[in-house]
Amino acid sequence: MTVDISQFYQVFFDESLEHLANMESSLLRLEAAEDDPELINVIFRGAHSIKGGSGTFGFHAISEFTHLLETLLEQIRSGKRVISSDITTILLESVDVLRDMINSLKSGSEPEGQSGASLRQRLSAILKGSDNLKGDEPPTVGETATVGSSSELGWRIKFKPYRHIFKTGNDPYRIMRELSTMGHVEVKADVAALPSLKEMDPEECYLSWEVLLHGKTLRSEIEEVFAWVEGDCDLDISAFEAKDGVPHEESAIEKRGTVENSDVNTVERRTGHERRHPESESIRVSIEKIDAIINMVGELVITQSMLSQLGTSMHEQNGAALESLRDGLVQLERNTRELQEGVMRIRMLPISFAFSRFPRLVHDLSQKLGKKVELKLSGEQTELDKTVMEKISDPLVHLVRNAIDHGIETPDERIKSGKCDTGQIHLEAYHQGGNIIIEISDDGAGLNIERIVKKARDRGLLPEDGEYDDQRIMDLVFEPGFSTAEAVSDVSGRGVGMDVVRRNIRDLGGNVDVSSEPGHGSRFTIRLPLTLAILDGQLVKVSDQVYITPLVSIVESLQVRTECVNTIAGRGKVYHLRDEYIPIMDLYKAFGITENRTGLSERLLVVVEGEGKKVGLVVDDLMGQQQVVIKSLESNYKPVAGISGATILGEGTVALILDVAQLVKTACSNVNQLDIGSDKTAAVA
Repeated sequence: MTVDISQFYQVFFDESLEHLANMESSLLRLEAAEDDPELINVIFRGAHSIKGGSGTFGFHAISEFTHLLETLLEQIRSGKRVISSDITTILLESVDVLRDMINSLKSGSEPEGQSGASLRQRLSAILKGSDNLKGDEPPTVGETATVGSSSELGWRIKFKPYRHIFKTGNDPYRIMRELSTMGHVEVKADVAALPSLKEMDPEECYLSWEVLLHGKTLRSEIEEVFAWVEGDCDLDISAFEAKDGVPHEESAIEKRGTVENSDVNTVERRTGHERRHPESESIRVSIEKIDAIINMVGELVITQSMLSQLGTSMHEQNGAALESLRDGLVQLERNTRELQEGVMRIRMLPISFAFSRFPRLVHDLSQKLGKKVELKLSGEQTELDKTVMEKISDPLVHLVRNAIDHGIETPDERIKSGKCDTGQIHLEAYHQGGNIIIEISDDGAGLNIERIVKKARDRGLLPEDGEYDDQRIMDLVFEPGFSTAEAVSDVSGRGVGMDVVRRNIRDLGGNVDVSSEPGHGSRFTIRLPLTLAILDGQLVKVSDQVYITPLVSIVESLQVRTECVNTIAGRGKVYHLRDEYIPIMDLYKAFGITENRTGLSERLLVVVEGEGKKVGLVVDDLMGQQQVVIKSLESNYKPVAGISGATILGEGTVALILDVAQLVKTACSNVNQLDIGSDKTAAVA
């Protein structure tokens, strides 16, 4: 029976990327805690697992590269080499190369580029060089094989598998292939036991091999290759010394049998490139979450069975049956809600999955800019929907890069300002109501208000004679193409990024705010929904149409008082609500609905907020609150301005979900809020 191992590729890719993430975080922690044996073991185990898996699946480029990496890590782990900043740097670069190689295999392309080949040469040079920082003597022949100036130490391996080895699922070919990743091998096959074709059993093995393995390899590494066939073969491993590449015990390999010169470039490559692998769509779920859902499904089955029985006996016991039916429906509703919440929890992942990339980002970028930066993470176990997390990663990267480049000063500048030479960046996540809050703060120089105003006036974003509060000015950093950098670099200064950050966060139904104190740092606060699949909504009625307003966006609802409605000439209506004027948007006009009421006094005003601005939506009636499942309007129909999605109500009708952010933007563009405020009533007629 032939097993298609390509079905396991995706599992290998996912697990390998997890190992690389753990290796990277451990390497960064190792800089602050040198010679921590446990961290070194974590890094070694990650490399070892990737090497073993890649060898099993025939991904030779990865296994060969990881073998070099594993050898270096073994020297560090055994105390034969001292870890240094240079070694840490090359190990981090190795993690990057391996990640690129694995992602290339996932996409079906060749797994190694120029950077990988260059790093292989550097690793080989380190392993062959004399940079043993502790000055230890080279290991004995019984421990490892080391290349000298005129002689070479290697291993002679005599491998005789038992005839039934194929039936155990093992294949000598894979063993030879793995040995070929450890150095140059010469393989001699003994065919003396091979029967005639007529007597041959295709499920039995008749061959044995003698292998000469040249190069620097540990005995334990060779024994590990044969660990899978222990008890199913005769195995003898002994060391030999060769002069000019020829074993001195014998002038040449015996001519008996077939001689094969094996090199990694000639070994058959079975990488499965002919098939493109999609992006990972898997989620690792804890057993507790699965058990909770299984229990709830069981409860639903019981409730459903109970309701079915009630249906058959309804005509016999009307009163008692109806009471039981009501009880069953209440129980069904409760179980359904719990099941729904359980399923949603499966989609929830700790935000540490998004935060884990930032220690490396801060490490590399601070070194590049000549700054000292310490990263602090809080709330890493705060859970967020997997879809939201994937889309928030890039905006977070932009904000952290800006904090390092624009916010944190150089060590000399910080000392002159009376600060310590090391700046701090703090990433924090926590739940608030039905949202998740992510804060990115730093203790750097803060936003330069004067420079922002000057740049904004140069670009015509602010009139020369206008006066604005600091919050309005700081919000200008989100304008497209806006930058206060004095010079353009490959890190920042082109004005590309902050507007994308705000747009991406808006697309997720969230918002971002900025606050800053000159000389003390800045804080960016992102507010996001926990999930994009379900929202709590307020049902509102406009004529005979029902719309859903996200509950999180509603500030208040009130009866319209006509004396509070004012008109700005040529711009639209505003509502005087306590100490401020807010634009009014009539949903009749916004969605082209024929009005069946006259006068605003008969209607309600739903005050919503988006991006720090308020707008009053004029509706006919409020119909209660309901949790709804969001359906994409774009994928099922087409995009509609002012509508973010749709849902199906309990009676089976379709209701549209309002896009509050877009409605606020439209209303505020019609009524210029810069002319409106608690003290600027002159603009209102």
